[in-house]
Amino acid sequence: MARSQLNKLGTYLSPHWPSAALGIGALFVVNLVGVWIPLLIRNGIDELQVTFSFGRVMYYALMVLVLASVMWVIRMVSRITLFGVGRQVEFDLKQRIFQHLLAMEPAYFGRNTAGELISRATSDVDNIRRLLGFAILSLANTLFAYALTVPVMLSISVRLTLISLLVYPVMLALVQTFSDRLRRQQLDVQERIADLSDLIQEDMSGIALIKIYAQEDNERRAFDRLNNRLLDTNLTLARTRTTLFPLLGGLASISLLVILATGAGAIADGLLTVGDFVALLLYVERLVFPTALLGFTITAYQRGEVSINRVEEILDAEPRVQTASTAIPLPLEQVRGALEARQLSYAYPDGKAPALDGVNFAIAPGEQIAIVGPIGSGKSTLANALPRLLDIGPGQLYLDGYDVTELPLADLRRAIAYVPQDSFLFSTSINDNIRYGVPQMEFPEVEYAAKQAQMDTEIANFPQQYDTIVGERGITLSGGQRQRTALARALVIDAPILVLDDALSSVDNRTATAILNALSEGTQQKTVLFISHQMSAAATADRIFVMDQGRIVQQGHHRELVQQAGLYRDLWEQHQLESALQ
Repeated sequence: MARSQLNKLGTYLSPHWPSAALGIGALFVVNLVGVWIPLLIRNGIDELQVTFSFGRVMYYALMVLVLASVMWVIRMVSRITLFGVGRQVEFDLKQRIFQHLLAMEPAYFGRNTAGELISRATSDVDNIRRLLGFAILSLANTLFAYALTVPVMLSISVRLTLISLLVYPVMLALVQTFSDRLRRQQLDVQERIADLSDLIQEDMSGIALIKIYAQEDNERRAFDRLNNRLLDTNLTLARTRTTLFPLLGGLASISLLVILATGAGAIADGLLTVGDFVALLLYVERLVFPTALLGFTITAYQRGEVSINRVEEILDAEPRVQTASTAIPLPLEQVRGALEARQLSYAYPDGKAPALDGVNFAIAPGEQIAIVGPIGSGKSTLANALPRLLDIGPGQLYLDGYDVTELPLADLRRAIAYVPQDSFLFSTSINDNIRYGVPQMEFPEVEYAAKQAQMDTEIANFPQQYDTIVGERGITLSGGQRQRTALARALVIDAPILVLDDALSSVDNRTATAILNALSEGTQQKTVLFISHQMSAAATADRIFVMDQGRIVQQGHHRELVQQAGLYRDLWEQHQLESALQ
């Protein structure tokens, strides 16, 4: 394993060194006792050959039984301790991964699929657990077995010991030959698992769409294709392992044949006692199991090495949007809600043209601004820039005169209640979804927010009202109900600024207008920016920003803009025509 992986292993183990040391120390004691038992048997055989005594037989039998029992107890302690260390590291890594993912910006999850991240946080972390449990136990046991057993064997017979160990260089060469192949094949397996996890996650999320378009057979074939790829890679890995492991076990067993073939002559020549011969047989047998287990240990190491790289790719990813070390605190009670953009520009990494191109505006506290424009004009990008969900450069966007890049992220986002296009709801009750931002919020405030969002009447008609479970992603609610529940969730936190990114698209014009009127009447100090394709609702705003190709091309009140030739009048006339045709 490369030095970088060993360093990472040391980092993972550092909080648990006492337990790991206890487990390894217990293994050392186990191997000491394991070396002692054959010597005891040797002494017994040689003594009983001279003077047989049933009492001495019982003595040696009892001693072997006691020592074997001590070995069993201490071995259990070592296994429980080392496996426990693996579980602790698994717990720590899952905590670190989850906390790190929470710190990442939304764009990160666009670059990395949910299935891939889930696979790394589960399957790969599980491989690291095995590496730090089973593999370390096996490796330590093998090292102690050789370090303690071989010197004793050499003290009995140098010639027979060296002959019996001749096969081990061949075994090491065999392990080295298979090592890179095992690593590559294990990486292929992990990648196929990630692909399969991604498909399952997507299909479970989009099950309604699959059924609407009757694509069950296509998705079944896609799953079958990916599952077959996983099967093929697993079988390839299994073939390599089933070739290597029997070879290692077979080569290790040759040592026994060597001792049997040469030991008899040594006894006949008086170079070896019967007790020495039996002891050598027992020692060689002691080395067969850890040597044969070396193959499994190597596999665990290969899996762990691949998995460490995959997990560290997550942990090494730095959030592109972070709180600056020199951030200026802005308490929520001091926020007035003034917003200003100065040549605000932003381009997506894979975009050919900037999504925002020199946007300028100034919004007064408590002002209600509608943002309209064709699809792809930069409206949602502007909405995402306000709470710094995008990596906006300094000197472009200001809240109450403060550069947003110089404010703590927590302070900035507490000041802005944002309802995105995708009205995501958690698989819990409506009540818990609405008070998600303030979990301890009392029910009257929850109810008031639902009333402002024009959702209270419909909730009252649900069988369990506010305790109704909405299902995964709010699947049991209609699109308009999901949007209004998400709006109520934003209103509960009572932030000075409210941003609605087309969050009323599934609501009819009359309801949307009623919601905006309720916001204006109930929260006089709230600055509201709402992106909408509903022109009648936008017409009620204090001002309207008209966006096209990343720029604000017009701004003003509805009465002014509708009199001017330009994009806004075209959008308004199109809205009027659509209303007349309905």
